[in-house]
Amino acid sequence: QVQLVESGGGLVQAGDSLRLSCAASGRTGRGYGWFRQAPGQEREFVAAINGHGDRTDAADSVKGRFTISRDNGKKTVYLQMNSLKPQYTAVYFCASSPMFYARGIRSNYDRWGQGTQVTVSS
Repeated sequence: QVQLVESGGGLVQAGDSLRLSCAASGRTGRGYGWFRQAPGQEREFVAAINGHGDRTDAADSVKGRFTISRDNGKKTVYLQMNSLKPQYTAVYFCASSPMFYARGIRSNYDRWGQGTQVTVSS
């Protein structure tokens, strides 16, 4: 059973940076992704990375600002978020997939973390 624990969220100002971490334990997945959910909205795709860490994808809304990476030795996936905007305020979730590269398809992921709150003030 894969367990995912996110950390690194917090309250920041517009233009600041944050790095989220997702520590995996147990039988780790292969592909990983980050999703976010703002109040009253659907959970949406943010970024994905394949099992080797050499292929990534990101939502158009965050391309050029967010970078996903992974350290397989540490079983940790990261989301570097730069130039944050207030509209990025949401709970950010880490997810793992048995697929080597799960892309941005939510149904491809079968394990989810509890989420970490990111709040960006203007």
